[in-house]
Amino acid sequence: MADAAVKSKAPDAAAEAERELTDGFHLIIDALKLNGLNTIYGVPGIPITDFGRMAQAAGIRVLSFRHEQNAGYAAAIAGFLTKKPGVCLTVSAPGFLNGLTALAHATTNCFPMILISGSSEREIVDLQQGDYEEMDQLAIAKPLCKAAYRVLHAADIGIGVARAIRAAVSGRPGGVYLDLPAKLFGQVMDAAAGQKSLVKVIDAAPAQIPAPNAIKRALDVLKGAKRPLIILGKGAAYAQADDAIRAFVEKSGAPFLPMSMAKGLLPDLHPQCAGAARSTVLKDSDVVMLIGARLNWLLSHGKGKAWGEPHTKKFIQVDIEPKEMDSNVEIVAPVVGDIGSCVGALLEAMGGNWPAPPADWVNAVKSKKEENIAKMAPRLMNNNVPMDYHGALGVLRTIIKERPDAILVNEGANTLDLARGIIDMYKPRKRLDVGTWGIMGIGMGQAIAAAVETGKPVLAIEGDSAFGFSGMEVETICRYKLPVCIVIFNNDGIYRGTDVNKVSDDPAPTVFVKGARYDKMMEAFGGIGVNATSPDELKRAVNEAMDSGKPTLINAVIDPGAGSESGRIGNLNPQSALRKK
Repeated sequence: MADAAVKSKAPDAAAEAERELTDGFHLIIDALKLNGLNTIYGVPGIPITDFGRMAQAAGIRVLSFRHEQNAGYAAAIAGFLTKKPGVCLTVSAPGFLNGLTALAHATTNCFPMILISGSSEREIVDLQQGDYEEMDQLAIAKPLCKAAYRVLHAADIGIGVARAIRAAVSGRPGGVYLDLPAKLFGQVMDAAAGQKSLVKVIDAAPAQIPAPNAIKRALDVLKGAKRPLIILGKGAAYAQADDAIRAFVEKSGAPFLPMSMAKGLLPDLHPQCAGAARSTVLKDSDVVMLIGARLNWLLSHGKGKAWGEPHTKKFIQVDIEPKEMDSNVEIVAPVVGDIGSCVGALLEAMGGNWPAPPADWVNAVKSKKEENIAKMAPRLMNNNVPMDYHGALGVLRTIIKERPDAILVNEGANTLDLARGIIDMYKPRKRLDVGTWGIMGIGMGQAIAAAVETGKPVLAIEGDSAFGFSGMEVETICRYKLPVCIVIFNNDGIYRGTDVNKVSDDPAPTVFVKGARYDKMMEAFGGIGVNATSPDELKRAVNEAMDSGKPTLINAVIDPGAGSESGRIGNLNPQSALRKK
């Protein structure tokens, strides 16, 4: 009997030994690939180093950064550009925390992103036993993202990844956190069962069709306007409903104002573009239609001096998020749905004949535009040495006009504020910048992702202060041989490099090393560095860089006294009561 029992078990043991197995590493990789997520931005380290190697071996492009925050900004803007969640991979605790700023940034800006972090085991974290990089990461992430999930068992990896993808892109997009404890990666299960557990997400961001009565109400309000204005936000750019948006704006005949990352949905030189008459159209319009734009601080919350007093405007708002309506002022015609469906429905309901806006309004806007453009033109053509912002940006404005497919990344204080108004854009999703929070440090991460996701040349225009937040990523740009040209507006400091500390030998808080040569940083990693001291030198250097496609950094020497305290947001700095007296 005993011998028979042994013999009966032997075939089962042999079959078990021959059974194909898989593990958490491969199931995560397979789940990502199944859903078309083929690029990972991150920083390797325990416990996810091996995962990065395996993902690369499996055909996923893994871009290794020097800091997790910059990898996160890359993933966030990848989501904006592709409408698929950008994936950022970090180690536990400090690495996770570094990525968390970018995750919150993605959520605030409505960019789909998934932050995947290795973590410590639950049983040790919950007892607070001092494990390696012990932290309850899920609890910390929850308030700062759209959704957060933890996967404990290999069989649940497929569902966990699917839930993260759907949460990131459905409705109003945002950041999602996916917590993967270290032991999960090494968990083993039957390979066939593992493949069956994976989920291919179907219709992750389903269309949300607006109500017909909402469309009629919005058009009735717009038709009754004497001084209509359309404001396009980055939500409109994200929607990739470019043809419908252009057709709707042109059919309406109304002046339009693009927010910075919506520039290029219609060319900035379009006859209806009111970018050069921003103050006039905000103040004097009577009906304002917001498409994928929010009445936040960037639009003075829809009230106050910028909008004219007394407040008599009517607002129409097109947005996928119902809670956005009435967030700052009354919205008399809310249209809830995805931008593409809403604009398509508006366009269809307009019919064949739509009344043009009153000629006196159109002509008033046109006149103000021409006046402001004429005032600005001589400043953009100066050849001052050292350069001022206008002379330098005038050169870059021409380069972008000649290269409309190039992607412009822009951050800084004066460098950002002035570039927004000076550099015209001609195609959608070609301008990337700091977004809703006005956050510093996005430059190198966004430049890397833009080059990787689009294959287009990238021009990153950076203030010297802004560049400092992510400057080490020039090594990453060189390592991957990306077609990125960085121009640093170097005026020796924040706002200006001329502040003086009157009480000690320490430099003023806003002053950097005089005459710093940022171009030498790029040379240190095998890229091309150029020191440009005039607009002519800057133009020549940028054109050579864009033609070559080689990693290049141009140190553009700006007059240290040329800046001011950050344009439109300078008034957010609280003033000392003593200074006011």
